[in-house]
Amino acid sequence: MSLPESIPVSPALLALNLAGRNEAEAARLLTSLADQGNADAQAMLGQFCLDGRGMDRDATQALNWFRLAAAQNHVMAINMLGRCQENGWGCVPDISAALSNYRRAAEAGLDWGQYNYANLLRMGRGTEPDTAGAFELYMKAAEQGHAKAMNLVGRFHHEGWAMPVNEAEAEQWYCRSAEGGDFRGQISYAGVLAEQGKITESVAWLREAMKTAIPSVLEGLSQTLLQSPEAAFREVGEEMRTKARNRNTPPA
Repeated sequence: MSLPESIPVSPALLALNLAGRNEAEAARLLTSLADQGNADAQAMLGQFCLDGRGMDRDATQALNWFRLAAAQNHVMAINMLGRCQENGWGCVPDISAALSNYRRAAEAGLDWGQYNYANLLRMGRGTEPDTAGAFELYMKAAEQGHAKAMNLVGRFHHEGWAMPVNEAEAEQWYCRSAEGGDFRGQISYAGVLAEQGKITESVAWLREAMKTAIPSVLEGLSQTLLQSPEAAFREVGEEMRTKARNRNTPPA
């Protein structure tokens, strides 16, 4: 299928045309369309630049594409512009600017915007802390199926942040987050199951979390598990420690 470059390209048509292409071919197509001002292509190309898909990683170029798409009110690009500004990807970190863009994305209804904005509100980064406001945003994202937000909703109920402790509600949200694929939710749910004496189920979720958890989380959790009186937890803790060290080792 050849994509006519002289007509507006819908997200669905763009996705259809990218299907089956290798990353380098996809990057070339996206560049052509992005140069013509297509906001969806600009946003996708920004992510390709950020990830190094089909091209060398280039955070500065990613920032530029996100900025161009955001100027056309592309909601995910607005959120990603905030991510670049928060983390200093292609720019000097600017929490105030990140907060502003997350707010824009959140107010437009984007679950990732709601989640990222809530994180800054909860931690008081770039603004006064607003725990209750953060919870409302996490809930909005969770209701859209955002697994990471579900875990944080569970944490609010578990820790009693801005509300009474509700262990049953926390468990439900942790379970939903775990089933949604968030490794932090899987670890949270495993912890609840361990407290209930459901060791086999807990270990199963810990092994699931190992598939996607970042090395620092694996290393920290492994230290706790290796101190457990339960042999099954010590075993999975050893597996986590090994995996964390392997992920931190650059390929030869």
